[in-house]
Amino acid sequence: MDLEYYRRTLEQAGVKFERGLSEAEAQRAERKYEFKFPPDLRAFLMHALPVSSGWPNWRDVPNRDIPRMMNWPLEGMLFDIKFNTFWPEEWGDKPNNLRAAFALAKSKVAEAPKLIPIHGHRYIPDAPEEIGNPVFSIYQTDIIQYGADLSNYLENEFPFYFKTPQFNYKEPIRHIAFWSWLVEKNS
Repeated sequence: MDLEYYRRTLEQAGVKFERGLSEAEAQRAERKYEFKFPPDLRAFLMHALPVSSGWPNWRDVPNRDIPRMMNWPLEGMLFDIKFNTFWPEEWGDKPNNLRAAFALAKSKVAEAPKLIPIHGHRYIPDAPEEIGNPVFSIYQTDIIQYGADLSNYLENEFPFYFKTPQFNYKEPIRHIAFWSWLVEKNS
């Protein structure tokens, strides 16, 4: 990933950047929010830190917006359990008690790789701790793959500036426990 190319192109799209995170700042964010940045996201954030609206400011730790962003996927799932018909048959019969249904959903999400917010409701999983994890767009239980990896996501999010067709996915897309399964359920 040509980090300088992506930074320059995103600046043309109106994204504002500050100097990149230091190693200590990246580690502080990882400790505070209990995850590990995948290597490609870590490199991107250490090269130049996006600070425009919708981008989490990983330098500002603690930051009240980051826990809200990190809880967004679970909160959306709980909303759909309560108000819509979301309940995967693989989880067995839906409990009559909403508290029990929420507890089961929370346990499933807790077992899954943590999702790290990138921008708005776009997330990258923290596992495996390798380059090339897909990026998911998550709105309640409407979950789709928005990029085969970080660079592909940025190209899909800002296609006009990267001069690429939107939703031009690189192949293959890595399967991520739980989250890819939910994408498949939406297909």
